[in-house]
Amino acid sequence: MYKQAAQAYQKTSQVAVTPRELEATLLMKAAARLQLIKDEWDQSTLEDRDEALTYNRKLWTVLVTSATSAESPLPQEIKNNIGSLGVFVFKRTIAISSDPEPGKLDVLISINRSIAEGLRARQDAAASAGA
Repeated sequence: MYKQAAQAYQKTSQVAVTPRELEATLLMKAAARLQLIKDEWDQSTLEDRDEALTYNRKLWTVLVTSATSAESPLPQEIKNNIGSLGVFVFKRTIAISSDPEPGKLDVLISINRSIAEGLRARQDAAASAGA
């Protein structure tokens, strides 16, 4: 009985994740992968670095595409800012790929963490207002 209740709760909690929380979680995951590569730069392979950068680029491709689409309810100014930030992330990724240096990862890590924190803070504020 307890096991069934725990499984039901787990299934419900997975479904109850908001899009903002999912975005924040994925951004933190990407930041953690990039941080690990930076911290273990000398032990990492080119393939390890490329995988972390590719994950981050794909995540940002989805975020930018979703946020800037015509169906997105975001104000145009926010859409423009996200689009510009995405372009910066893509250019920085290319710069790191063409001239690899661990310090160049700092800005990508910082952006991901900052956006994730903002999404979570906004989520918390919305939850508090609804309570």
